[in-house]
Amino acid sequence: MALEDYNKKRNFKETSEPSGKEKASGKKLKFVIQRHAASRLHYDFRLEMEGVLKSWAVPKGPSLNPSDKRLAMMVEDHPYDYRTFEGSIPKGNYGAGEVEIWDEGIYEPIEKLKGKTDDLVMRAELHKQSLKFILHGKKLKGEFALVKIKNPKDDNAWLLIKHKDDFAVTEDYDAEEHTSKNSKVTAYLGEKDSKKKIPPPKA
Repeated sequence: MALEDYNKKRNFKETSEPSGKEKASGKKLKFVIQRHAASRLHYDFRLEMEGVLKSWAVPKGPSLNPSDKRLAMMVEDHPYDYRTFEGSIPKGNYGAGEVEIWDEGIYEPIEKLKGKTDDLVMRAELHKQSLKFILHGKKLKGEFALVKIKNPKDDNAWLLIKHKDDFAVTEDYDAEEHTSKNSKVTAYLGEKDSKKKIPPPKA
């Protein structure tokens, strides 16, 4: 079962994350990028496929600059309902911290195949460990690729790369600079940081 690992890692009596259920993919495939302050801040890049969200943790966040090859570590599949999840994961639970949606929208394969759904095309590309797709998000638009690193130290290591197109940029791109000023994740990080700076009481 695709969501077995996801369910094993979570205690749904404590976390408000959705429990693992598969869903038949519709004609329009969806994607989401969640900004996640856990033990370290990272971005979770998720593509709807095969009734679940195929997921990669991107430490530096995505970029619209084709020169940036962002490391993306493939993690366990997440349920489709995770697409709308925002909030706190309690201390002591897997991925404890704060989660918010950074970007979302629909996506499609660059190369369409007659007689095959977008879902089937993407599943075949995932099997080949080389995904090429177009994102129609609020922040991320245009062509991207997710490619498995050959002979990596870690078997789950991929690269997220922006293709050169009308949406690509040449200047430095930092996902953090494109985050809402009212971000709960930023507030959580600030609170965490201030706690570190407070010296422990003297005995």
